[in-house]
Amino acid sequence: MSEVVKSDLRIALIPGDGVGTEVAAVGQAVVEAVAAATGSFTVEWTEFPWGCDFYERTGRMMDADGVERLRSFDAIYFGAVGWPTVPDHTSLWGLRLEICQGMDLWANVRPVEFLPCVRRNFGDESLVGHSWILVRENSEGEYSGVGGRNFAARPGAGQVAVESAMFTEVGCERIIRFAFELALERPVKRLIGVTKSNAQRYGMVLWDEIFERVSAEYPTVETESCLVDAMAAKMVLDPESLSVIVSSNLHGDVLSDLGSALAGSLGLGYSANLDPSMAAPSMFEPIHGSAPDIAGRGIANPFGAICSAGLMLRHLGHEREARMIEEAVVATAAASCLTPDLGGRATTAEVQDAMLQTLAGAGASRPA
Repeated sequence: MSEVVKSDLRIALIPGDGVGTEVAAVGQAVVEAVAAATGSFTVEWTEFPWGCDFYERTGRMMDADGVERLRSFDAIYFGAVGWPTVPDHTSLWGLRLEICQGMDLWANVRPVEFLPCVRRNFGDESLVGHSWILVRENSEGEYSGVGGRNFAARPGAGQVAVESAMFTEVGCERIIRFAFELALERPVKRLIGVTKSNAQRYGMVLWDEIFERVSAEYPTVETESCLVDAMAAKMVLDPESLSVIVSSNLHGDVLSDLGSALAGSLGLGYSANLDPSMAAPSMFEPIHGSAPDIAGRGIANPFGAICSAGLMLRHLGHEREARMIEEAVVATAAASCLTPDLGGRATTAEVQDAMLQTLAGAGASRPA
């Protein structure tokens, strides 16, 4: 019998706001259940109280030295950010984007998966089991933060706001190459590069040129360049054709939400904000917001947070444990243990209980 090699993981936990606190707790419980079932790792969680409540007490979304404090961890597990009492641009730039840009977490991976028994407004049951991955540039592009507001003292409507998208050759090439490498691992080796170079003739033309140049190094990957509006239509009308998509920051943000909605709910969306070199800890989070309208009601969908935890374990070298989580999610959905956004009646706690029961059974059946 081979000895189990155990690793001790140090995870920074940032539950954030609203339903973020609820679903992050479920993801945390799932990770602990997998650890108990397999005995392959332990987790030391360090929780940070950052978010909108913290902002209202301190005037900051996180501590001034927050990014540096996070650097000592193996990974960051994030819930959600935002609350009606704090402007959205303040909460986002003060926490999530502060972490991603401060650590140069430049690769945002957002899978889309069609689970069984989920109510969907588009598609049919033939899509169950199908998946694709959207790779989003996560450090520059339209979310570079370059610009400003001027002429506030002018009378009437005289103020001017400038928001500049910045595309660098380094930034474009590394995310496009990352997407090609990911496409090589997929059963269908196909990559679509999303662009808008017909209207954005500088940054997006640079993007297209780099996509074409890098594609020459990956002759086994089928490629297509697709305008972002046509890409949205393709996701709705021909989802079976998709495998890996690579896009700029803004385009990926919008398209990944569309993908999750097509799969059944924004609550299904999950993501990894990666530093592929692992020089800095990567951050894992569901893609939904803090959902103030349902916060505290016990009906938030935890699947996005759970699957994000699976991505985190895979990134940290625990492939088998990540697969256990993915299989338990499919089994829980197949048993119709679904929250209301997916057409079910289960509470967040009931989904957690179903997941933990499935994982305990998987652990009991594993070879000694």
